[in-house]
Amino acid sequence: MEIFGAVLQDDGKQQPYADSQPLEIQRLSLSEPGPTEVLVRMEAAGVCHSDLSVVNGNRKRPLPMLLGHEASGIVVAAGAETSEGLVGQRVVMTFLPRCESCDNCAEGGRLPCTTGSRSNEQGTLLTGSRHLSREGEDVNHHLGVSGFATHSVVDEASIVPVGDDVPADVAAVLGCAVLTGGGALINAAAPEDRHSVMIVGLGGVGMAALLAAVARGTRRIIAVDMSQEKLDLALSLGAHEAYTSTEVAEQGIRADRVIECVGHARAFETAFQATAVGGRTVTAGLPAPDAMSTISPLTITAEARSVVGSYLGSSVPKVDIPRYEQWWREGRLPVEKLISHRIRLEDINQAMDDLSSGKALRQIILFDESAA
Repeated sequence: MEIFGAVLQDDGKQQPYADSQPLEIQRLSLSEPGPTEVLVRMEAAGVCHSDLSVVNGNRKRPLPMLLGHEASGIVVAAGAETSEGLVGQRVVMTFLPRCESCDNCAEGGRLPCTTGSRSNEQGTLLTGSRHLSREGEDVNHHLGVSGFATHSVVDEASIVPVGDDVPADVAAVLGCAVLTGGGALINAAAPEDRHSVMIVGLGGVGMAALLAAVARGTRRIIAVDMSQEKLDLALSLGAHEAYTSTEVAEQGIRADRVIECVGHARAFETAFQATAVGGRTVTAGLPAPDAMSTISPLTITAEARSVVGSYLGSSVPKVDIPRYEQWWREGRLPVEKLISHRIRLEDINQAMDDLSSGKALRQIILFDESAA
């Protein structure tokens, strides 16, 4: 079938992207799903820093590639070996499929799936298949999803069904921002009732971690960012205190669990320095491959501290997403408050500029049925 999607041909183009147009909306061919795969009509897709990092060249991926990894849609066809009842179901896409058979998958979400990581690096689906082409040339899949398109073929391991009552834009955000930020808090930081929590970096992932901290009744939540607008929003969402990173350093503010959600070396250093004695620093951001931080190993030993990396929120999506879905349904997790803009697919390059400049929290591309 023919689809339309945002394809990246070359990375590292000059900003503003609204002028250089690294992402082109192109007509593509999409082949039928294989035995373990489904065809999804996209309804909504979020614009995330993991997309921006491919556009700017910080995360090297095989090109050309159809980007997008935070998305939701309706299953319109399913392979012979997929679960029953998927056709017609609204699903959330997740950006790291799990094979459930490798040693890493046996670690309950703590480690990324070996097979899924390899397929993501190679630009294929979990089984190694490719379904996208353009005038006979293969186009790579982004993180098993390629959500910036009217339709996509994904492995069943890359989807989690949700209820029809969950709006498409909320469902999309569950699959990346909430899964990553909420999981960094609940699974990796794992605060106890007595612990204070600090969140460094208030983008979509950081704000999702904040919402999860509020949802679980954390006694003291500290928000840290360089943007006063984001600090004010954090307070309105339930943070008890909000500071710039300079204020944190000058005032010596510390917390028992500190989650870094920026993906920047200096932000990681801020998070580490703000971690209390016996505390845990969780890093969920993805910095450039050559980024380096300086910390004191003596501090780790002398203050009995730990540093933990968290990818995909250390989550098992089929377990974690239903929990967040239920929290949203109960009014405990107002995910819609993370959405700052609703845009069209044609706005994707401007959206990358707005994300890079910090002007946007979560921008959601909406696909209507006429466009599909």
